[in-house]
Amino acid sequence: MSIMEKEVTGKREMTTIEIIGLVMVGAAVLGILFIPEHLAGAFNAMATRIKTSVFDVFIMGSVGVAIIASVVTGRILERLGFTDALIRIFVRYAEKIGVNSAVVIPAVYNILGDINAAGRIAGPTLKKANATKDEQKIAIATMVQSQQSFSTFMFGLLAFSLGGVKAFPVIIVALLLPLLVVPLLLSKTIYRNTKPVSLDVLPRFTPTTGFAQTLFGAAREGAELLFLLIIPAAAAVFAIIAILEYVGIWQPIQNGLAAVLTSLSIHAETGIISVTVAPTLAMATMVNQLKEGIQIAPNLIIGSWILASSGFPIGTALGQIPTVWAGVSDLSESEAMQAVILGLVMRIITAAAAGLLLTPLIVK
Repeated sequence: MSIMEKEVTGKREMTTIEIIGLVMVGAAVLGILFIPEHLAGAFNAMATRIKTSVFDVFIMGSVGVAIIASVVTGRILERLGFTDALIRIFVRYAEKIGVNSAVVIPAVYNILGDINAAGRIAGPTLKKANATKDEQKIAIATMVQSQQSFSTFMFGLLAFSLGGVKAFPVIIVALLLPLLVVPLLLSKTIYRNTKPVSLDVLPRFTPTTGFAQTLFGAAREGAELLFLLIIPAAAAVFAIIAILEYVGIWQPIQNGLAAVLTSLSIHAETGIISVTVAPTLAMATMVNQLKEGIQIAPNLIIGSWILASSGFPIGTALGQIPTVWAGVSDLSESEAMQAVILGLVMRIITAAAAGLLLTPLIVK
């Protein structure tokens, strides 16, 4: 008997997933037999929550259009040399503090760009500049200090305006200051294998495409972000929340998370969405609430935006970023993940500190 015949005719032990599948089949049969109205009710709760929290907000409302417009704005700024100008400023600083100048490139590119693209583009630059492993880890930890999408930044400006918060000091402290502090702090404490290396040739990130092509390409990118990432992710998470609400266990979970996040100067709903779904959706939700007249404390607006302007959600932070960097740098996935986690912890601390200390100084 051949090996193939043995595999087909021989007995195979059940795997764990098959056992789980059988349990699910049994539960489905019992549910249809005895509580079909609850199954229908759970499905209806999911559909209703997705419609009110996702469809009405992003398709029927102005939030979806605002996301596309913000991406277009970011790409126009990039086309006009904004990213290259920032890189020229910050690479000189990196050399002065004793680290490889290429360390700040991913973080600067990420301000207007995409966090995964930042890794794919800047990772090879770090290797070419002979950055040590420690310097590559510093680059990752610094990169997750800024937002994944420029739309998060724009919604933050809207939230500051609606919430009576002066935007400029928050942006300086929460967005630009980490580019200076994080490399310096990490190079003197945890990742100390660094050396000052200047870049003979600065990489150029300004696209060479025509203005019209840049404009329409950015609009398409914004639409893809909205319809292929934010709306599906939001629908999935709100479907789970709807089921938990239907069975009556979401409220205790939400109360516990709210207590923790509020103590860190982070708005509970916005913080949960930033960590689990998408920071852009989180800030868009906050803007929508402020427009509806819902009162949100200024310190929660500040802390929530700082958290949103990071490497979250968790799927991107612990999944996509380590995978991308493992392929383009000298780091393994676990090493890249450790740097991401360190950077996110620093970001949460920044959110809590800024929300507590900045609020009395910058509320209009």
